[in-house]
Amino acid sequence: MPEERATSISVGLNAVVIAVTDETPRVLTIDSEALPSLPFGRLDPAADRTLELGLRRWIHERTGISVGYVEQLYTFGDRDRSPGSRSSERLLSIAYLALTREREAAAGLRASWRDVYELLPWEDWREGRPAAIDLVVERLEQWCGSDPTLATARRERVEIGFGLGPTRWDAERALERYELAWEAGLVPEAGADPAATLSILGRPMALDHRRILATALGRLRGKIKYRPVVFELLPEEFTLLLLQRVVETLAGIPLHKQNFRRLVDRLGLVEGCGRYDDNTGGRPAELFRFRREVVRERRAPGVGLPRVRASS
Repeated sequence: MPEERATSISVGLNAVVIAVTDETPRVLTIDSEALPSLPFGRLDPAADRTLELGLRRWIHERTGISVGYVEQLYTFGDRDRSPGSRSSERLLSIAYLALTREREAAAGLRASWRDVYELLPWEDWREGRPAAIDLVVERLEQWCGSDPTLATARRERVEIGFGLGPTRWDAERALERYELAWEAGLVPEAGADPAATLSILGRPMALDHRRILATALGRLRGKIKYRPVVFELLPEEFTLLLLQRVVETLAGIPLHKQNFRRLVDRLGLVEGCGRYDDNTGGRPAELFRFRREVVRERRAPGVGLPRVRASS
């Protein structure tokens, strides 16, 4: 039977809503009987004056949650976004990254929060090299050798994406790593033989939503280096340890405590509140707040990432 071709285009909006709770990066998902998905809504061309306003509207309608920081991420429109589907409609999805502090979805709605590293388990290096890496690399090596004409180019992509050989692990390459796993048929979303997929690679999501999530994670990891977006995920007053833990949670790597604090101080990102947190289980810790003036003082007021050790 000939493949059914799309005869119309529909535009929708996807949201990757990120929070950090108890040193866990969390993403807002919509639960279904099949696979979890990212919040999605159709653009109302008559009611929505801007794409962002439309996004904020239906996130609140579908989850009861209001988001703070929002930025456009990417437009996803591949024809085969849903393997095996046959539809006369081609769906373009304009994805956004949104940051907020975690709060319960409104009663009766199917929204819930999931651990990002449950969905992308090879991305968390805080406790060392993830267990999934070696098996993924082994299977990718097999994939590289399956086509001699592409073997060299594929191996180069794998080495760069996964930090092999002389290449260091680059946390921002989250999308490249997922796309390699997808191309090699290691994830169910690729529509490959289920026997060839790896359960250790985390829970699948609907359509290409894990690809969208990987895109957002890589963008956010790069963004925290030159924009103060991390403070969107913190309470108004916080300890320096909490600030460090949130940055480590997003970056997926451990940071050097003293170097991190010196960097934060040198960049003038925070200021003392004159109060202390007595609930630390030890010596009271000084409370700080974000210095909003730094946005005008510095061209790139982000938080650096002084590592404890080189990832390998």
